[in-house]
Formats: sequence, structure tokens, C-alpha cells
Amino acid sequence: MTSELLQREFYSAPAIAVARALLGCVFEYKGLGGRIVEVEAYLGEGDEAAHSFRGITPRTRVIFGPPGHAYVYLNYGIHYCLNVVAEPEGRAGCVLIRSVEGIGDGPGKLTRALGITSELNGCDLTRGPLTIRKGRPPLQIVVTPRIGIRKSADLPLRFLAKD
Repeated sequence: MTSELLQREFYSAPAIAVARALLGCVFEYKGLGGRIVEVEAYLGEGDEAAHSFRGITPRTRVIFGPPGHAYVYLNYGIHYCLNVVAEPEGRAGCVLIRSVEGIGDGPGKLTRALGITSELNGCDLTRGPLTIRKGRPPLQIVVTPRIGIRKSADLPLRFLAKD
């Protein structure tokens, strides 16, 4: 039996709460899936590492839109990163999916393994083709500063499932 698809209300919470709640949920795309085991939150205010820090641009418009959509961008011209839009519409916040058990242990490895590109930017996660379902919450969550960034790097916004 498949678990319940996460609905828009789940994503409309603060980015930190959504990040923690995504751990253990099941990410699915093109028949492949696995438990989300590592994420990073990006905040709309006070977070210089967030793409939305300077406001709405053509690139960041989706982050300010309805929650529960994918924000996919090309990082350093090398690999794509998949984020989940959080917060109520009009407020910026998102969660980078860093690792899915059995598929990819890094944001670039994950998107490469699944063939995720910017064509999926704005995809509605409550309808597909990318979806996230309820899963088994981790027994313990480890919190660390984010990695791979220079600005606001000290913020404890990286969350990992210990089990």
C-alpha cells in the first residue's frame, strides 16, 4: 500500500519546520523513490545564501509562489539542485533535498541519477510528476550548519536522519 501524498498545507509551514518534517518522507520520480535523509533549509529573511534574499526575480518567482512546488536550478553551471518551496504564498523559503536513500547522496548526484533538470522548475509536488509521500520519521535528527556555501554558512539549517 502506498503512503499518502503530502498536500499543500504540509508545505505552507516555515521552511525549518518543513525541512525537519521532510526527513523520512518518500520522494518519487519516474517510478524511483526513496526516503529523504538529508535536507537544508533556506530562509527568505536574514539568509544571504538564499536565492530569494534579494527579492523576486524571474529566477526566484517560484519561491515566492504557492508552497509545494519544485524550485530547480543549475548550480555553478554543473549540476541541478532540487528544492521544495515552503512558507505561505508571498513569503520566501525553500528546502534543498540533499540526499535520498538509495538514489543519491548529494544534491547533484540525486538530480543526475533521476534526470531532474530545470524543465521541472515549478512542478506541483502535490500532483506530480515529482511527488513526496508520508514516510517513517527518523529516530533522531542531527542538525549542523549548511555546507557548500559561503554566506550565512554558520546557520544550523542542515538536517540529517541519524537512522
